[in-house]
Amino acid sequence: MRLDALRSPADLRTLGPEELRLLADDLRRRIVDTVGRTGGHLGSNLGAVELTIALHRVFESPRDAILWDTGHQTYVHKLLTGRDADFDGLRQPGGMSGYPSRAESSHDWIENSHASTVLSYAHGLATARAATGQPGRVVAVIGDGSMTGGMAFEGLNNLGHGGHRVTIVLNDNGRSYAPTVGRLSESLIRIRSNPTFMRRQRHLEDLAERLPWVGELVERGISATKAALREMFEPTAFFEALGVHYLGPFDGHDVAEVEDALTNAAEFDGPVVVHVLTQKGRGHAPAEQDPIKHMHDTGGVKPGSYTEAFTESLVKAAESRPEVVAITAAMPDSTGLLPFRDRFPDRCFDVGIAEQHAVTAAAGMAMGGLRPVVALYATFLSRAFDQANLDVGLHGLPVVFCLDRAGITGDDGASHHGVMDMVLLSKVPGMVVLAPSSYQELQQMFEDALAIDDRPVAIRWAKTAAPHVGWDEVGRGLEARRVRTGDGSVCLLGAGKMLAAAVAAAEELAADGIDATVWDPRCVRPLDAAMLDDAGWHRVVVTVEDGFREGGFGAGVLDALSQRAPDVRVSVLGVPVAHHAHGPADELLASFGLDGAGVAASVRDLLA
Repeated sequence: MRLDALRSPADLRTLGPEELRLLADDLRRRIVDTVGRTGGHLGSNLGAVELTIALHRVFESPRDAILWDTGHQTYVHKLLTGRDADFDGLRQPGGMSGYPSRAESSHDWIENSHASTVLSYAHGLATARAATGQPGRVVAVIGDGSMTGGMAFEGLNNLGHGGHRVTIVLNDNGRSYAPTVGRLSESLIRIRSNPTFMRRQRHLEDLAERLPWVGELVERGISATKAALREMFEPTAFFEALGVHYLGPFDGHDVAEVEDALTNAAEFDGPVVVHVLTQKGRGHAPAEQDPIKHMHDTGGVKPGSYTEAFTESLVKAAESRPEVVAITAAMPDSTGLLPFRDRFPDRCFDVGIAEQHAVTAAAGMAMGGLRPVVALYATFLSRAFDQANLDVGLHGLPVVFCLDRAGITGDDGASHHGVMDMVLLSKVPGMVVLAPSSYQELQQMFEDALAIDDRPVAIRWAKTAAPHVGWDEVGRGLEARRVRTGDGSVCLLGAGKMLAAAVAAAEELAADGIDATVWDPRCVRPLDAAMLDDAGWHRVVVTVEDGFREGGFGAGVLDALSQRAPDVRVSVLGVPVAHHAHGPADELLASFGLDGAGVAASVRDLLA
């Protein structure tokens, strides 16, 4: 049976070995062709083909809940659960999500793109099923990269303590976004990289099968001998100490072997780890050979982007300041740290998928005299807000947070929009929050951030293209910059990339005879007093930001002007508080009225 003839996961159970091989080839071709057009996560899905087939042959989804951590590896799952016809719309406006989606299918239990959470989900769901008598097994698929996150260990500990029947599939491919970091992962890597272990295990298993045992003891004897041989080579102390049985490792590209392992695991009363070895990018030469470009998202650092401006600034600063170090949470490539790491390998720290640790470790580094730069996606900083607030902010430490993908990000959807960082960081006492409107502004802001040595600084920038301007169009320090002087009727404040929308609105309004003042706030926390004083002389003030409108930059302006100029009418434009679907970033912003035309329309309504 080929992919186009597959109607449900149950169809998989009728297929023989050759049909399964052809299906695996079909799946890989489908994923490569589609991701080549739509973008997405290539390597992780190519590596999970046989594993996903085996999962759906052994377990009966959705009665058996198959939970994925992270959702990056679920394209095969989507294709096997009746969504092949919609797959061409992957990550497209109105089309299929790049992650599991409860709105798409009953086979998708959780939308999970922030890593290391699935074992906690599994513990909670298994607890609920045990309490209510619901049937079905709970299966949690977690990559070795996600095991670097502290929440994974918390979930594992509670699974062992609770003793519920959960099958944990440890998909070990040696990578998260970047090569996996951590001592547990190092022990797994030693296993997967030792061909002698694999050859000896196979040889001894073959010998065991040829032993002259008779009667009904044969099958049980072979299985027991195989298990004993595995125990000889792989210590299970870590998992067993937590009350979780361990099986493996198994070849994750051998459907029959994985099926046997999963079937055996399902017989245990308590939680079981099934350790499978897979190759990220399997079957697609470019993905196998280029781990940075093809393993995670098929994008990367774009020339002329805000991220490139950050990379150049970081390397330049580090050349003259030996105290500058960089920290990231398993994303040195997409946050722009690779050139820094190549130049200063001893000053670049990838802590794995562990944002909380990254931030508190940065606090410790700052206490010790270093100048740590924490490079994260804006959406992932929310995982470490407590640490940013109390471990960094409370101590007034000079940590520089460099937040990529701030604002509406586009194709990755609700879990990746960086719309909370301004709201959260503006509530950290003493925190400075900078929002560059151009390539050159980001470079200036990074230099200014390193000059502040008594409090933390965050610089947040968009995934979309960075405008390039002359140095005469760049501000300094924490001061705002007036871009255009109007007649006192309207003042537009466009934070970060939204300065372009404010300028476009001013140009449109000028055609109507409305002469608007425009400011680039640059520093959204604390607010520049000169900008506020000037805004207070206008009839109408409109703020524009690409974060949540409640509690962010505009809310701060509204509060300040209510005291300085209570008669001024202030309108706060920003992203509505909701979980927004995927789509091109600028199209989504326009749908919220956050483009030039939308801002101009809001001004007309206010003046009317």
